[in-house]
Amino acid sequence: MAKESVKAREVKKKKMVAKYATKRAELKKAGDYAALDLLPRSSSKVRMHNRCQLTGRPKGYMRQFGISRNLFRKMALEGKIPGITKASW
Repeated sequence: MAKESVKAREVKKKKMVAKYATKRAELKKAGDYAALDLLPRSSSKVRMHNRCQLTGRPKGYMRQFGISRNLFRKMALEGKIPGITKASW
């Protein structure tokens, strides 16, 4: 389980990326890289990191579900994810 401060930092980055998205796109299209450098660093989409929505785990993230592999396995075995069953043959 990640610290609450780390999860909060990622949420803050996500908000900042959304806030500056249009401005960054306009500056990139115009080729004004000097003005692009003046924007906050965390407003870049590249600086965001995928984290599990429930635990905040940064590794083993499954994009399709938005959670880590550990939590995915646990929830699948408990039947909490519709349409997912453990394979057996």
